[in-house]
Amino acid sequence: MQARRLVPGSEAIAQGIEDPDFRSYFIAHVSAGLKPGKDFPREIVGKSFKFGSKGSTSGRLMPEYFIRQHLGVPDEVFSRVGFSGDHTQTNALVQSGAYQVGAVNYQVWEEEVAAGLIDTDKVRVIWKTPSYPDYHWTIRGDVDATWGEGFAERVRAALIGMKNPRLLEAFPRSGFIAAKNADFVEILAIAKEIGLID
Repeated sequence: MQARRLVPGSEAIAQGIEDPDFRSYFIAHVSAGLKPGKDFPREIVGKSFKFGSKGSTSGRLMPEYFIRQHLGVPDEVFSRVGFSGDHTQTNALVQSGAYQVGAVNYQVWEEEVAAGLIDTDKVRVIWKTPSYPDYHWTIRGDVDATWGEGFAERVRAALIGMKNPRLLEAFPRSGFIAAKNADFVEILAIAKEIGLID
């Protein structure tokens, strides 16, 4: 979205099959005494909280949105707020107890649990956010003028038509579906609301 705003006429053209139904996990060190539940965990008030990268949709933007919705501004809600820079670091810092609670990309969490990198006796998922659209592929608005009429649609078709498992693994996605700018209007509004985008 930031790139689209910098290049007039840019359009979202595709996203991974998994991307419209993305989630963040709120994780907590067991010493925080927080139990998993379906409702937003209001008991995180007063704890130390670790976001991922400042510009991450799943590690910062959406978690902060839900925190503001239920509790208020993070700096006023938590005893300490930090940014780890990436989801693996958030997992590690909460698992070590350096931070009591954190927000991570659900895919990174699941992959690291499967790889044996996370000790679920020390850190656990306490809440799963509602789903939201995340990653997408965007193309400049001037590509048809530069490369010929219909070029943007050909790129979209190439992505959506990609079936080769080795190619898909490079993204990594199980496949692609069409996307458009309107799919991300709500995310853009949230980014503006919390000050990530002017």
